[in-house]
Amino acid sequence: MSSQQIQALESKKIPKLLFSYALPAVVGTVLNSIYNIVDRIFIGQGVSEYALSGLAITFPILIFLQAFGMLVGAGASVRVSIQLGQKNIRGAEHTLANAIFLTLFTQFITIVPCFLFMEPLLRLFGASDRTLPYAMEYLQIVIPANIFSTLSFGYNSVMRASGYPRKAMTTMIIGALTNVVLDYVFIYPLDMGIRGAAIATAISMMVCSFYVLAHFFRRDSIVRFRRSAFKLSLPAIGGITAIGVAPFAMQLTGSLVNVIMNRSFVAYGDTPETTDLAIGAFGIINSYAMLFFMIIMGVAQGMQPIVGFNYGAQDMERVKTTYRYSCTVNLLVSIVGFTLAMLMPRAIVGMFTSSKPMVDLCAPALRMTLAGFSLLGFQITTTQFFQSIGLSRKAIFLSLTRQILFLIPCLLIIPRFLGLNGVWWSLPISDMASVILAFFMITIHMKRIGYAEKPAAAE
Repeated sequence: MSSQQIQALESKKIPKLLFSYALPAVVGTVLNSIYNIVDRIFIGQGVSEYALSGLAITFPILIFLQAFGMLVGAGASVRVSIQLGQKNIRGAEHTLANAIFLTLFTQFITIVPCFLFMEPLLRLFGASDRTLPYAMEYLQIVIPANIFSTLSFGYNSVMRASGYPRKAMTTMIIGALTNVVLDYVFIYPLDMGIRGAAIATAISMMVCSFYVLAHFFRRDSIVRFRRSAFKLSLPAIGGITAIGVAPFAMQLTGSLVNVIMNRSFVAYGDTPETTDLAIGAFGIINSYAMLFFMIIMGVAQGMQPIVGFNYGAQDMERVKTTYRYSCTVNLLVSIVGFTLAMLMPRAIVGMFTSSKPMVDLCAPALRMTLAGFSLLGFQITTTQFFQSIGLSRKAIFLSLTRQILFLIPCLLIIPRFLGLNGVWWSLPISDMASVILAFFMITIHMKRIGYAEKPAAAE
């Protein structure tokens, strides 16, 4: 890391520093979200509402595969950030090299079984005879290409953490533009349907991964691939997984929750058609919420290198100030997402589909599902904060409680009394419970940081 970047992390005013790191991260994550949204809009408008439902059926498998990318990318980026704060560049490069080993191993053990058992898994997740062909056609392309997704998004996080936030943003711009253009070409002029959307996604993943990896081969990169660093080290891999396990667990539980949601739709849908439409509606709601979630994650990712560096440098006041600013921004973002969902649900759903039955079902469901969204920015920022300072157990606990301790019991109990509406209401109830828990945890932790600073100041 250059002396100018180190000086900025050590002394630049937090609002300006956070803006400089968060803006590229936000642009990058939002573009990632937008090209997924555009993917679904093209499929919903250009193929059919049932193709949209077929795509939604694939989410548990895709989220499961992405979890292993998060394990490596998030863990390696935090380790690199902390090691740079400790002026340990060789250690950071050793972490980067071992992240490659871990990526290749995790991709092999996940891609092969997911591809081989694709159809029974999709049936288990709620696919019907009407939606299964769409889901199969999409996954046959996207699953083998997942290694490129892992490389591009995982190492993009490391690029950002090592002092290249704008270049990390460029990566996402390249992927988003490639995917949107190819989506249009393959679905409309070439009339390739959902298969065309899958091919567009795979090509954009490949382009992004080549761009990201090329950065780490450059001699002027602060952290880069060195032949001497490529020595398999279990402690290095353990350090990556210890931190990355928090977002990994969050993704895995997200996959499990998607399965339970889909099975709930099967159980409480009045007709097979209602079930298929409800699954598609959940895909639309996820797409809308993901846009704001990605903005929040972008700010949190911008916070991560600042917090990680200053935590490594033992400047706790800057750590706390960065967290407070990040929370404020992300609360505003989640409030905007909540307000729009309450005021214009039919217009939002109408972007994805012109099917009147889908709009009639999804619009009220959007309002119910996002009723607790207004404070979620605080919960996500707090989870990312604990991960950024290496307190992975607390981050894991916050991640798991939102979806396992709160949401899954709600999904198992509330729909028994409210039917399909109970499935939708389970999400805001669990969101608010997780916000309350996060508030108590961060309050206790910040008090401990305050106590820890007093002896240091006295010395």
